[in-house]
Amino acid sequence: MPPTTKKTPPKTAGVDYEIIAYQRGLRTIIGIDEAGYGAWAGPVVAGAVCLPPVDDDLQEALTGVRDSKLMTARQRERLSDIIRETALTWGVGHASHEMVDSIGIRGAARVAMQNALNDALARRPDLQPDCLFLDGLGVTAPIHTSEHLPIKYGDRLSLTIASASVLAKVWRDDHMRELHEHWPDYGFAQHKGYGTPAHRAALNKLGVCAIHRRSYRPIRECLEATTSGRADT
Repeated sequence: MPPTTKKTPPKTAGVDYEIIAYQRGLRTIIGIDEAGYGAWAGPVVAGAVCLPPVDDDLQEALTGVRDSKLMTARQRERLSDIIRETALTWGVGHASHEMVDSIGIRGAARVAMQNALNDALARRPDLQPDCLFLDGLGVTAPIHTSEHLPIKYGDRLSLTIASASVLAKVWRDDHMRELHEHWPDYGFAQHKGYGTPAHRAALNKLGVCAIHRRSYRPIRECLEATTSGRADT
């Protein structure tokens, strides 16, 4: 008989930060992450997830959950259902493109995170976090009275944050497909508002639409070019 080959399990985010927090007595941890920070159009979206304490069953159930950017769309969609079923609570929040233009992307991302946390706590009013795990080091203002732990590359190093990143990405991708129905010529269903060559080509041909972030340089440049062209005629 030919030798059997052992299938390599999909990569999964780590749990070291969760275990250290448990050892400190921080039992209720909510991870928060955003999607759409660098997009040229559409909202910035955040996910918030509180997982049960880490054990073999949890890690097996969430095998393959990692930084959502490293997953395929099919993987994210399948695992997003499992994350919601497994989590003690979860939430999604967003901030509009108008808010991004009004208060900046960092401020808008913080609003989205606050909204995601509020959504998660509304589902479980009896549950109050001991600690928030935040992806990256950019969120400085507190969004809750509990302890905050910003983790660089948190969506790769913390299963809790990675779970939040998957929910945020899936919700935003679905939303951008809905917006595609209103502005089909821009290709939002494909590039989800990010700065791809196809998106730039659509901007050059069609100009800026209602959901573009006018404070972002490529959109400003497109608006300036359009204004200049009108002035020259």
